[in-house]
Amino acid sequence: MGIYDFKVKAQDGSEVSLEQYRGKVLVIVNTATGCGFTPQYDELQDLYDLHQKDGLEILDFPCNQFHDQAPGSDEEIHSFCTGRYGITFPQFSKIDVNGENAIPLYQYLTQNTSFGGFGKSPMALVLKPVVKKMDKDYKENGNIKWNFTKFVIDRNGEIVARFEPTEPLDALQAKVEELL
Repeated sequence: MGIYDFKVKAQDGSEVSLEQYRGKVLVIVNTATGCGFTPQYDELQDLYDLHQKDGLEILDFPCNQFHDQAPGSDEEIHSFCTGRYGITFPQFSKIDVNGENAIPLYQYLTQNTSFGGFGKSPMALVLKPVVKKMDKDYKENGNIKWNFTKFVIDRNGEIVARFEPTEPLDALQAKVEELL
């Protein structure tokens, strides 16, 4: 099974096949509206504005699994993101990324990547103990650790990188530009 075999739910509840993104470079990200990383929407939108014409798509999946930081309805989340951050990239229905209710796309992403660490930024130092409290073996599994984990998919549908939320977005941009 590959990335294009998955179907996800749009905000309106309709089914969307990832097949429609074949041949594009994808950034798949789980997001939240009440998170310390929420301002990353600005940088993601800037990246999208810069490279959508070149074949970049950012697929946004709101998730409320990390300290209830995305409590709103799909409509409320979308309204917040478009109003506050002006996002124009596709935003899907709220999902689970870990556990028994994780959608198949995220099961695939987490089973085929590993956690690369949070680094040593101030946010990383704050996040490590919080994540360790939720999952004492967090360093040993591919589960999503927090909001704004990003997966980069190349034009052939292969997962080529995973970026934890604490990683600078310029590293993500460099990877995307390399693939475009």
